[in-house]
Amino acid sequence: MLTFDFPPLQPMVFTVTSLSAYLREMLESDEILRDVWVRGEISNFSQPRSGHLYFTLKDSEAQIRCVMWKSHAFRLRFSPQDGQSVQAHGAMSLYPAGGQVQLYIDEMQPVGEGQLYQEFLRLKAQLEAEGLFAPELKRPLPRLPRHIGVVTSPSGAALQDILNTLRRRLPLARVTLAPTAVQGAEAPAGIVSALQALSSLPDLDLIILARGGGSIEDLWAFNDKAVAYAIRGARVPVISGVGHETDFTIADFASDLRAPTPTGAAELATPVTIAELTEKLRLFDQSLNLTLTARLENLRQELLLAENRLQRHSPAQRVRIYLQFQDETRERLERAMSHYLSQRRLNLQNLTSRLESVSPMAVLRRGFAIVSDAQTRALISRRGQTHPNQPIQIQLSDGSVAATISGDTE
Repeated sequence: MLTFDFPPLQPMVFTVTSLSAYLREMLESDEILRDVWVRGEISNFSQPRSGHLYFTLKDSEAQIRCVMWKSHAFRLRFSPQDGQSVQAHGAMSLYPAGGQVQLYIDEMQPVGEGQLYQEFLRLKAQLEAEGLFAPELKRPLPRLPRHIGVVTSPSGAALQDILNTLRRRLPLARVTLAPTAVQGAEAPAGIVSALQALSSLPDLDLIILARGGGSIEDLWAFNDKAVAYAIRGARVPVISGVGHETDFTIADFASDLRAPTPTGAAELATPVTIAELTEKLRLFDQSLNLTLTARLENLRQELLLAENRLQRHSPAQRVRIYLQFQDETRERLERAMSHYLSQRRLNLQNLTSRLESVSPMAVLRRGFAIVSDAQTRALISRRGQTHPNQPIQIQLSDGSVAATISGDTE
């Protein structure tokens, strides 16, 4: 019979790092521990500058370290503090550097909110299945509302935030408040009545539904089915501005547009501010002036061209041209006549000079005389034509004298 001697089994030895890794893998692979809800009281709460939350959840017999990263803490609807009872959801894991088993939380609410939150999810799923939140139902907002309705508490800070924002951004808009309670058992019916009252106004452009922040209980009036139906049944678009940025209600999903705060709702309701309107009006006025100036200049040029054409074809212009032609013709005739007369005068002077040179009077002026018979008037140019005692007429240059021939004429 054969026998074998086996060496004794050596125990497995872990390093601290490998053991920590093994424990971490065991925790994170457990289906229960990676999707767990824990209820307890917060203690040793701290929030460094990183924004992450570090605290302990405890009860009367045990405690466990908890971590909530900033990305998850940002969505909290309340401010955690020591002594507060909460219900937290997360996954268990090991922090190797400290050797601590920790709960890494991704969701947390105060104790008592759990049932309300589940009711919120149930109602949200129901209304979503009915198509109440369908994107195609969302109505566009007017760019320049002239009449804005507000549904909120008349004594809350939300109303003053809305009015201050509207007064600063668009003071031209008229605001009508439909006051109602926004918290408590009577609030949903009041909100519905306020929405219906504003919808009946014929000149209303949009409605702001708002209230300040608070716990899920404080905001529960906005998680009412009747309120959701009233929002969708409103005649004009509805902007919801309920709570803070991290708060979500059924009203937010039913409204045409959600704003993170009441102030944000007033800003979304007035996409065009009075400053932008003033600048647009200034630019429009400048453009209009330039256009009108250019148009007037074009019309002036067209008028001048038409006036020139009219003047060219006007009877008055033709008469003026004819009168000018008449004046020029008269002037040319006068110059021609003057020249002609001057020439004729010169010719006359020349003829006169020539006639004078052969005129008897000219001869007489040179000392000659004309002798004629006083009785017969016959000219006497020879001695033989005379006889003694013959009366004669002697014509001189300046007159005539009578004479008688005496003596012998032979």
